[in-house]
Amino acid sequence: MGLKQLLSYQRSWLWGDGLAGITVAAYLIPQCMAYGELAGVEPVAGLWAILPPLILYAVFGSSPQLSIGPESTTAVMTAAAIAPLAAADGSNYASLAALLALVVGLVCLAGYSARLGFLADLLSKPILIGYMAGVALIMIVSQLGKISGIPIQSDTVLGTLSEFIQRLDHIHSPTLILTILVLCFLFIGHRQFPSAPVPLLGVLLSTAVVSMFHLDRQGIAVVGTIPAGFPHWALPGMTVQEVLPMIASAIGIAIVGYSDNVLTARIFAARNHYKIDANQELLALGIANLGNGLMQGFPISSSGSRTVIGDSLGSKSQVFSLVALVVVVLVLLFLRPLLALFPKAALGAIVIFAATRLIEISEFFRLHRFRRSEFALALITFTGVLITDILIGVAVAVSLSVIDLFARIARPHDAVLGQVPDIPGLHDIEDWPGATTIPGLVIYRYDAPLCFANVENFKQRALQAIAAETTPVEWFVLNTEAIVEVDITAIDGLSELVDELGAQGITFAMARVKQDLYAQLKRSGLLQKIGHDHIYLTLHTAIAGFEARQRPSGDRCDRP
Repeated sequence: MGLKQLLSYQRSWLWGDGLAGITVAAYLIPQCMAYGELAGVEPVAGLWAILPPLILYAVFGSSPQLSIGPESTTAVMTAAAIAPLAAADGSNYASLAALLALVVGLVCLAGYSARLGFLADLLSKPILIGYMAGVALIMIVSQLGKISGIPIQSDTVLGTLSEFIQRLDHIHSPTLILTILVLCFLFIGHRQFPSAPVPLLGVLLSTAVVSMFHLDRQGIAVVGTIPAGFPHWALPGMTVQEVLPMIASAIGIAIVGYSDNVLTARIFAARNHYKIDANQELLALGIANLGNGLMQGFPISSSGSRTVIGDSLGSKSQVFSLVALVVVVLVLLFLRPLLALFPKAALGAIVIFAATRLIEISEFFRLHRFRRSEFALALITFTGVLITDILIGVAVAVSLSVIDLFARIARPHDAVLGQVPDIPGLHDIEDWPGATTIPGLVIYRYDAPLCFANVENFKQRALQAIAAETTPVEWFVLNTEAIVEVDITAIDGLSELVDELGAQGITFAMARVKQDLYAQLKRSGLLQKIGHDHIYLTLHTAIAGFEARQRPSGDRCDRP
């Protein structure tokens, strides 16, 4: 846990953590203001929303390097969830955002109590690649109004694009030129100096230009006056009518936010040789969102870009987040007039810049080369996110992951094992030319646990393996090395197979039975039906049992 890591802090880490914290703060200040805009709240709320998470994650998180706070995906999802519920004048928008953060926090804490950390594994990489690409395009499209000066009312991807194209003659040229210059600066600067606070420099330079030439008087929108002080503790006003429509949205945001947290944390844990606790990440994310809900923030998650910057500068612990917190506080105390002149076009450019880094074209090509089905999953998810509400896209992503998982379990690889000349052991006869089975014996391997979803498929393919033999089959040996457990439906299916083979005069035996599976067979009564003397520890003792027809007890697996 984070507190334990902080208490065992090593002084040799201080330089790296300090440098990483200052640089991450320089990056997150304009980034979080942009994400505040993206979420639909005031830009300064993006800075407020970084304060509780930096402290809370440092205490409760399990990753020493993860940077947590406002993030593009959850910001987009927040805007999508709140827009239909907000008043026409937007007067209750900020309180709804804080309320949504509270509900997201409660969802995460409920998941932690139920130990649901494993659910993040349901989001396979193809799903995440397609999903993140779709979210990135939504982010880019959502900024078209800010970077062009065109007032756009639509809040859907297709509607925004249509409105933008129809009103191209209303483009505000100074705004568009400023956006293009900032984007060029961001891409070129990041390419040349990947560890430098390029977004901050870009916003500072654009702010200086706006100030020097009074471009705000020529129609370039700026952030404007920023309230003094800091957010105060307040419980968002809530009614049942407001909370109930948020529950589905909060679950979607919690799933996506938690998946981002765990996947990013795992990447850096593998790179730097430490471990994270997936369930502890649920707790940390839940508490961080609760803190934001009570401090006028909005739902947050982790930032891969800020984590990358911290790692590249030598971050070793969450002290780097605490250093970043101090820098943000100093900025809010003494540099508010500078923040007020930040051009919104520059903030929109930062969002677009961040979005382009979420689209991994090379990964789409890699999926296409590796397996067409996984490439198709990525494309379907990408399309689903774009053409439906983003929360429906989350549901599509999770559903596809689960379907893909069940498809692999329901129709796994199988093999008939035989002998290959000059190669020791038993091998899949489909893989080796010249491989032969032992006459009268079928050794069959099914590469998945047996359950309700695949037991009929197992029986059908087992019988096909027997029918494919040219020599009459006397014994059928099930190699259970991949069958770690069975459910009651599978037990009944195995019993039916034993009876069917027995009616054909074929002996059913099992080899490489693990202790857990053995105990399940015993409790179900199927072990007695198969016979203790037909349960073998190894394939070789099973072959010996077949060859001798009857073996002394020492050659069998005599278990109690």
